[in-house]
Amino acid sequence: MKNVMWGGRLEGTIDLDTIADREHLYGLGPVEGLRGEVIVVDGKAYKSAVVSATAMTIEETFRIKAPFFVHAWVRQWKEYRLPATVKTMRSLEAYLDSLAANVDKPFVFRMAGIVNEASVHVVNLPEGATVSSPAEAHRGQVSYAASRKPAEIIGFFSRNHQSVFTHHDTYMHLHLITADKTLMGHLDSISFSPDTMKLFLPVN
Repeated sequence: MKNVMWGGRLEGTIDLDTIADREHLYGLGPVEGLRGEVIVVDGKAYKSAVVSATAMTIEETFRIKAPFFVHAWVRQWKEYRLPATVKTMRSLEAYLDSLAANVDKPFVFRMAGIVNEASVHVVNLPEGATVSSPAEAHRGQVSYAASRKPAEIIGFFSRNHQSVFTHHDTYMHLHLITADKTLMGHLDSISFSPDTMKLFLPVN
C-alpha cells in the first residue's frame, strides 16, 4: 500500500486471472490505476467502478489487475458470537485484537448480516494522474452509503502490516459487498447490531 500511496506504483503487480486455485479464496485490494475496488468471496471475484456520485458498476470477473492484493484460502470457518458492545469498526477492531492476543500473524475474517448504516468508497483516480501522497491517491474517489441492507464483509487484521495492506492508523482493511450486488467498496465506517451480524474466523 505504501508503494502505491507514496511511491505512485499504480500498475498491476498481480493478475487475479493467473490465480489457479480459486476454491475457498478470499481477498481484497484496489484495481490498477486506482480505478475501482476488488473483493473475492469464496472463490468469486467482483470489481466495482464509479459511474456517478450515486451509481457504480459491479462485475463478477477474475480479469483484474491490482497494484496490491491481500488474500487467503479458508476451507473452514468458526462462527463467533459478537458481544453486545461490538457495533462499530472501532469496537470490532478492539474485539479482534483481544481475540487474537496471542496471534502474531495476519488473518482474514468474514462477517455476514444486516448493516444498519455503512459508508464505502471506490477509488476513481483520473486517468493519467500520478500519485505521491495519500491525498493525491484519493482524488476522484466517491463514497456510497448502505442502510438496512444484508451484506458480507471480508477483512484482514494484522498488527504488523500498517501501510502494507492496512492504513497507518488501523490494524484492519475491510471491503463490503451487499447481498444484492449493488454496492461494493472499501469500508470506511459501519454500524450494526450484534444480534443480526455474524463474525467468522478461520478454524486454523
